[in-house]
Amino acid sequence: MLRGTRPAPGFEGIDGALKSLRKPRPGLRDWLKPIAAAAAEFEAEIAKGNGELASLVRAHVKFTEFLAGSNETAGDQRLWAHADGEAASAWVSEVLAAASSAPNIDGGYYPLVLDALVVGSVVRPAYGRHPRLHIWGTLEARLQQADVLVLGGLNEGTWPMEPSPDPWLSRPMRAAAGLPLPEQRVGLAAHDFVQAVAAPVAVLTRSTKIAGQPTVPSRWLERLAATMNGRGIHFAPSPWLDWQDELDQPDPLGAVQFEAPAPTPPLAVRPRQLSATQIETWVRDPYGIYARFILKLRALDAIDEDPGAKDRGTIIHDALNKFMTAFPVDIPDDAVQQLVEIGKKSFGPLLDRPGVWAFWWPRFERMAEWFVGHEKERRLVAKIVGSEVKGTLEISGPGGAFVVTAIADRIEKLADGSLVIVDYKTGAAPENQDIESGFSPQLAVEAVIAAAGGFDDIDAATVSQFATWQLRGGVEAGKVKDYPRLDVADAVERTGVGLVNYIAAFEDLDMPYRSQPRPENGPKFSDYDHLARVQEWSATGDEE
Repeated sequence: MLRGTRPAPGFEGIDGALKSLRKPRPGLRDWLKPIAAAAAEFEAEIAKGNGELASLVRAHVKFTEFLAGSNETAGDQRLWAHADGEAASAWVSEVLAAASSAPNIDGGYYPLVLDALVVGSVVRPAYGRHPRLHIWGTLEARLQQADVLVLGGLNEGTWPMEPSPDPWLSRPMRAAAGLPLPEQRVGLAAHDFVQAVAAPVAVLTRSTKIAGQPTVPSRWLERLAATMNGRGIHFAPSPWLDWQDELDQPDPLGAVQFEAPAPTPPLAVRPRQLSATQIETWVRDPYGIYARFILKLRALDAIDEDPGAKDRGTIIHDALNKFMTAFPVDIPDDAVQQLVEIGKKSFGPLLDRPGVWAFWWPRFERMAEWFVGHEKERRLVAKIVGSEVKGTLEISGPGGAFVVTAIADRIEKLADGSLVIVDYKTGAAPENQDIESGFSPQLAVEAVIAAAGGFDDIDAATVSQFATWQLRGGVEAGKVKDYPRLDVADAVERTGVGLVNYIAAFEDLDMPYRSQPRPENGPKFSDYDHLARVQEWSATGDEE
């Protein structure tokens, strides 16, 4: 449930999101209630505008102990156990001891304060390691002896660390106050290095790259190498890097030829119902239908995902449908304001997100003004007979009935009795050639359903026009694409025949669900490209 767009804040927001699930989960809501009750004290401390740090930490620890509890073990016994728990307990004690002298803070800043306080805390497990292996800091290494010392991080900026700039005291001010200069730490680090490198056996190591960026060797490595070279002594080449390179070398293989997947599932599991938009996927990428409806695979949304183009399209469709339902005949004088108010309800909690408020909402306001202006002109020549209207069409095939469904954004009736199918788009609109070739069949499929009387409460009628209303809300708030050069009657007729033939073709057991059989007309995006290994087989040059 937490995947996708973030719910409203707090446990109330999570509970509200649980209520709105398509499949109710009462057990999950009951499971959440004691967690919300245990968090109440911590939430109250966070909500304070000027709270004590000690109170925040105590409430935080109390809630954390509750979360750590299990049916067998109390939370405090699990949370503070082992080396990491002991280190955390000591750290919390130190924070509470020092919290009395800390200023009060806004609860919203508590996570940042927590991050700042925990920086530098180190946990070194005392058990579970090799008895002859120890990981030491420079001070520990100075006080103890070992047969072999491995010196790691010999990069400039790591060992020695670069002196951090002091925003408060300049060098003369530090000297006048009797404080040590920043370079003194470099001198101490040099002392640690000299002691460590004098071990019976010392292994000097460094990373040539960190996060993909080249590094600079430590000044001590450079000076040591220069001194040795001057005396004709050189670092012995190590075989370890060669061994590592060998690990990364693949076995010699011949050219690998990948083939596009072409599964042929049993007829019994092949889908018997698809929507108009899914039929476009069926035409462009049959494998997408195979993965979605036969393998029943769905892509998981990211956790706490930002709203995307799909969410924006859903919101705008919902707002326009509510507006059309509220004013099916007459448009009020304050229609723009009415649509804006409807839009606020459709956006709902998303308007609390800064990105939505700053970018999406101004676009919606511009789009609303354009839409109302165009709507007034449009109603002079056409009557609206359907908004977000559902339609179905049953096609007889060799294997039985196949059901085609659709939800038409808008259906209009002209004076001559013919219909106009209108599709709202917040993205790109299909081109003439895409509709003619059948690669963008949505409008034509809806026209086939309309001609058969398949839409609710709309009598069968011929469709004479297609139109796409592009609702972007940008510099050009809206635009109508009405396909004047498209032979609509011919496109509808060929789509009807094509549907029958396509359904019959996939009822042949030998007909495969190929991945993008025509790559140049493949889908713009698919959740299943990685499953179909498109990158692999499309790079082999197979032109079949």
